[in-house]
Amino acid sequence: MSNDSKTIRVSVEHLGKEFKVPHERHSSLKSSVINFRKRSFETFKVINDISFEVKEGEFFGILGRNGSGKSTLLKLLADIYTPSSGKLRVNGQLTPFIELGVGFNPELTGRENVFLNGAILGLNQREIEEKYDEIVAFAEIERFMDQKLKNYSSGMQVRLAFSIAIQAHNAILLIDEVLAVGDERFQQKCLEVFAKIKQDPSKTVIFVSHDMGSVQKFCDRAIVIHDGKLVYEGEAKGAVYEYKKLNFPEQITGSDVNEESKDRWGSASIVLERLKAIEIEKPDGRHNIKMTLDIRVQEIKLLNKEIACGVAIWSAEGINIAGPNSLEYTLTAQDGSVEYLIENHPLNTGTYKITAVLYDATSGETYDHHERRFNLSVAGSSNREIGTVVLGGQWRQIK
Repeated sequence: MSNDSKTIRVSVEHLGKEFKVPHERHSSLKSSVINFRKRSFETFKVINDISFEVKEGEFFGILGRNGSGKSTLLKLLADIYTPSSGKLRVNGQLTPFIELGVGFNPELTGRENVFLNGAILGLNQREIEEKYDEIVAFAEIERFMDQKLKNYSSGMQVRLAFSIAIQAHNAILLIDEVLAVGDERFQQKCLEVFAKIKQDPSKTVIFVSHDMGSVQKFCDRAIVIHDGKLVYEGEAKGAVYEYKKLNFPEQITGSDVNEESKDRWGSASIVLERLKAIEIEKPDGRHNIKMTLDIRVQEIKLLNKEIACGVAIWSAEGINIAGPNSLEYTLTAQDGSVEYLIENHPLNTGTYKITAVLYDATSGETYDHHERRFNLSVAGSSNREIGTVVLGGQWRQIK
């Protein structure tokens, strides 16, 4: 079946959403009543004249930095918000993977919440019972299912909610960045679910992510939103290019929209302004590697937030030698630096590439990912010309 003849699952025509923000704040009910007629508002347009269509079987991406209007658009699609203008039609049952766990009751156990949330998503008791072990195993919280949900961490709650939600039968899925939870292994499991969903021609997916690699891997088409307006609609590769052009213009070299630029991506809410990597010779003849990462917070609201820095080392041939090695810490200032020291490093003489990434330590959201953009020259570790690392072993003769 050609794409043109497929059913249109989501139709958005000149969609707009605005909020009224009061100029005055009142500290009491009495003050609010007395000054009700005097109150003035400022109208703030979050979504401004957006139009697009999503067809059955499509994996459709939505890109834009924080504050661009992505979350508001998803809530409009999920019928959480009512449009201020335009038309919105959803043809089919929809499962919103946004604000997961809204139907959870903190006073109930994890087991009880599986049945409660499953029922909200349209699963009957028999289906939930049949899928229960699979849900719990996927969430990786088997030992905690008889504890009350209020004792769960936020990550455990979201993992459980996601594990339940993927069992729903609905044809349209809204997948937000909230799915980037847990450790790398759990995130890989989520990606495997996306890959399985993509193979089902009856499933339509609307996918919001700051991970440009995932967008290019899964999405057939994508749009880019900037300041509430649609600035691009087309193939995923072109959307990634436009997103980077808006947020990292200094990294774009060339005007060909089909040119893949894979070296840097992220929301740019926090950026890595510089990474300096040097080899240092010690008095005992051994060598250390010191990497200094200079970080700047673009959005003040992210101060006092737990973030993670990670670095990986690659050979000139593109082989991953080490990493990612990461550090989690709390941002306390808008500008700062962290240092990564490798003592008595084993690298052989040569030139290496470094990948560096800044991301949310809890949700996994990527702030700034530099893929092999930094150089490291190693000169003093060995005079040998073959191999990548110096093992440092010792030979001995045995009888």
